[in-house]
Amino acid sequence: QVQLVESGGGLVQAGGSLRLSCAASGDTICISAMDWYRQAPGKERELVAAITSGGSIYYADSVKGRFTISRDNAKNTVYLQMDSLKPEDTAVYYCNAECAVMYWGQGTQGTVSS
Repeated sequence: QVQLVESGGGLVQAGGSLRLSCAASGDTICISAMDWYRQAPGKERELVAAITSGGSIYYADSVKGRFTISRDNAKNTVYLQMDSLKPEDTAVYYCNAECAVMYWGQGTQGTVSS
C-alpha cells in the first residue's frame, strides 16, 4: 500500500504560480513513476505530467513550457511547479503513484481567476 498526501493548491490570478507537493509513504519501493492528473468541472481526468524512477519526464501539450515536474527521492515527494497559469488550468489536481496498481491522492483544488 502507498499513501499519497497532496498540498499546495489555492487561488491565484492568471499569470501567477502555484506549487503542488505530493508526499508518498508506505510501500514506496514499488513506485515506477509518479504523475499529476487534473480534472476540471464537467471534464474527464487528464494526465498533466509524469516522472519515472529513471528520471524520464512527460508533459501534456497544454502545459509544456509552463509546468515543471520534479521529485525528491530522499523525501519520496514529487512536485508540480505551475507558472503562467491560465483560467483553463482551474481543476482538482491529483497525484498518482504507479505500482502494480495505481494509487491516488485525495486531490487539491487549484483555481485561476481571470
